[in-house]
Amino acid sequence: MGNTSKDNMKILLANPRGFCAGVDRAIQIVERSLEKYGAPVYVRHEIVHNKYVVESLKTKGAIFVETLDQIPNDGQPVIFSAHGVPKRVPKEAKRREMFFIDATCPLVSKVHKEAERHHAAGRQVVLIGHAGHPEVEGTMGQLPDGAVLLVETIADVEALNVEDESNLAFCTQTTLSVDDTADIVAALNARFDDIKGPHREDICYATTNRQAAAKAIAETCDALIVIGAPNSSNSNRLVEVGANYGCPKAMLVQRASDLDWAWLEGVKTLGLTAGASAPEVLVEEVIDAISEKYNVNVETTSVTEENVVFNIPKILREAS
Repeated sequence: MGNTSKDNMKILLANPRGFCAGVDRAIQIVERSLEKYGAPVYVRHEIVHNKYVVESLKTKGAIFVETLDQIPNDGQPVIFSAHGVPKRVPKEAKRREMFFIDATCPLVSKVHKEAERHHAAGRQVVLIGHAGHPEVEGTMGQLPDGAVLLVETIADVEALNVEDESNLAFCTQTTLSVDDTADIVAALNARFDDIKGPHREDICYATTNRQAAAKAIAETCDALIVIGAPNSSNSNRLVEVGANYGCPKAMLVQRASDLDWAWLEGVKTLGLTAGASAPEVLVEEVIDAISEKYNVNVETTSVTEENVVFNIPKILREAS
């Protein structure tokens, strides 16, 4: 078969895409811990929501657990994932005299501190987020039971039962839809005149930038592929953004082997992006796989350049 039989496909690559500073830092924390302390290093919950990343850290000696009671008292480090943990987790780790290192994203920690500050000021906290997501469990778990009310939709705002309308504040998960969150915040402000909020919503720079980049290409694409994990909030939001901003179809794939060739039939312009926990190697893998079946021309559309870097904890910096 010569090249003549291949159809042409233009791939519009969104930028920024892929790893954010918090994810980069969390992965480095696991890698440096393995270098400094040797295997095993225990990680509570997936360090970041990406199977490829988790599997590659497993091969280096990381052991992933969901609860601390799955970890033996062998003195090896325990790392808390980038999503953050409820207060009871470090408390339990201290009680067991475990050596733990916290890889919580600094932008998530900022939301934790915000929630605590409101609570200390006597305000009930409304958290905009997705029930069951580890970040939400971590943020709600900074405060006593019942101190945080979770809302996912405008309907939830209407149904809210608060203690004192004049003593409220809201926070948000860092990986939500920018548009949906703006609507929920508007509903909160409309219902509660005095509700306090952050200066800008807590949605992080990386979530905002990746959604903006997806919006920038959505209208000109016949289809959009988002590389990311099914349990990754920010990746799922990118699929929604594609669909909401004029792209006829959008789907999430974990890696090249998940590509649906029938779904790609007739697509002349394909948008491609990656969630904040997806490594660039998976983007390259998808482009390579498509290149085997199509004559591919790749163009990058940039909405901004990111240069955010978060320091890893001091205890690990000394190792280098």
